[in-house]
Amino acid sequence: MTLVETITQKSNQHEFQGTRPLRRLLGDDDRRGITTRFIWISGEQEALAEEGFMSWSNVRKGKPRAPEYHLYYSSNAVTELMQPGDMLFLALQQDGSILVVVTPSSTIQNQLLWLFAMEEQPEFAFTFREIDDTHNAELDFAARYILDELGIEPEEPEADRLDSLIERFGLDFPKTRVFSELARTSMPEVSAADDPDLALISWMDREEQLFKRLERRIVAARIGSGFGALGDADVEGFLAFSLSVQNRRKARAGQALENHLEAVFAAQQIRYVRGAETENRNKPDFLFPGQNEYRDPLYPEARLTMLGAKSTLKDRWRQVLSEALRIPEKHLLTLEPGISENQTDEMQAKKLQLVVPKRLHSTYRLTQQAWLMDVADFISVVRSRQET
Repeated sequence: MTLVETITQKSNQHEFQGTRPLRRLLGDDDRRGITTRFIWISGEQEALAEEGFMSWSNVRKGKPRAPEYHLYYSSNAVTELMQPGDMLFLALQQDGSILVVVTPSSTIQNQLLWLFAMEEQPEFAFTFREIDDTHNAELDFAARYILDELGIEPEEPEADRLDSLIERFGLDFPKTRVFSELARTSMPEVSAADDPDLALISWMDREEQLFKRLERRIVAARIGSGFGALGDADVEGFLAFSLSVQNRRKARAGQALENHLEAVFAAQQIRYVRGAETENRNKPDFLFPGQNEYRDPLYPEARLTMLGAKSTLKDRWRQVLSEALRIPEKHLLTLEPGISENQTDEMQAKKLQLVVPKRLHSTYRLTQQAWLMDVADFISVVRSRQET
């Protein structure tokens, strides 16, 4: 976005010039008060959404000169955050409403460019891409991840089957290990011994689907019972419940990832310890081959491996750098697609090797993909060190 297109500056022109890509998107007819959802999202799980409107009009309508279109937008909490240089995505939805996403984060930008199959624009200009009915294939893990970041919940094609799987839990969440095991047993066709990358991403995707279905039931029942206290609205109770929902999502995602990694390592017959203690009470997520070998000063450091596991990274990847001092090169597995080059360059400088399931490699730039390691690659490294 340019200076004149943001309203945090002195300019009063709350509009975008109606370039050819916008005309392809919105057509030639004037449209007033288009329902619009504005989303601002940064790289540190900071997000804000506001409802507003946009208007599309030919300011030279009825005049002999060539048409000149402008796209006007309402001022709101999201547009007030916009800064020159931010990337803006504008999508016309099937119901005629508009979705506007603004982000200063290069990682989120990469993810959205990948999701919409668009090329990065080197200059301040709109580009257009039409998504027709041929793109209605089932969303893969990366697409679902990005939509979740935007607060968009896609339709679930296997809703009835998922509901039958969680029926036994009623309105209570089971232990995460129980949920993880259910996700794996519900997919008997998936083998971690044959394809550890596919198994990990498939199991995580299935558990996320199951979790969201059960969460919807539980939250709906709680909302249905109301938040009242002696005739007054229980605002504190509502806020506490909302916070507990968010915290549960974050905590369970990390635990689920570790659960499924354990199943992968077991299927691959890899020796490991989960949560072993190293220096200063640090606890790497996984230590290979184990804690006893790590604490043995005579055990060769070259045969030791550690793996951090974080479903999303943001800036938390630096936490793993001090978790195992005997191991100079750290490994970190994540499910986050499209991490920025600035981040991965810094990881390389810090001797941190990123491990990403093979299916997510396409969300990264070609210059990054050659450096990335997939799950099978990591297992090969660990196995070679254990067989030495």
